[in-house]
Amino acid sequence: MAHKPRSEMIVETRAKLLASARHAFGTVGYADASMDDFTSSAGLTRGALYHHFGDKKGLLEAVIKQIDAEMNDRLIKVNEKATNRWQGYVDECVAYVEMAIEPEIQRIVLLDGPAVLGDPANWPTTNSCIRSMTDSLTQLRDEGAIRDVEPEAMARILNGALTHASLWVANSTEPEATLRKAVKAIRQLLDGLLPKPSALDKHS
Repeated sequence: MAHKPRSEMIVETRAKLLASARHAFGTVGYADASMDDFTSSAGLTRGALYHHFGDKKGLLEAVIKQIDAEMNDRLIKVNEKATNRWQGYVDECVAYVEMAIEPEIQRIVLLDGPAVLGDPANWPTTNSCIRSMTDSLTQLRDEGAIRDVEPEAMARILNGALTHASLWVANSTEPEATLRKAVKAIRQLLDGLLPKPSALDKHS
């Protein structure tokens, strides 16, 4: 029987460790997840984990990066369903906060993530998110769909608002009720970006 190429084996090993760790982090949480348990369930050794991810913390970072990529794909699809660019942007922001009540995202990304990895504002994934938001706001501004804002500054402010709204929901004892309040506030915040109607518009 022909052996698999080394590159293919590396990809498979990483995928097995990620899947096993993701299941453990999502069900029992980071603190109670045993490295021996999820390496064993993946049919691998601790040595494989250390080689590919460094340690348990590195594995959590990789799992969060994987989930973040999936969240981004979902948000792109939400945006694509909108009737115009502005509505797509609003729907995307709201959908991001709504994900905070999903058990896996809530536990791994919003509860254990900040507890283990620190402030989400400093995560590498946050920088790519801000760049994407900056590009969208630039297009909306240039089209006249929103006020003449400074795109990067506004992207950072909105990103912070969305992140903290999600953390509020995730840590709430009444997440559904908190989510409704957060979504209402986010919509009001975004409405503030819309151009003010001119005097002529008011009297027309």
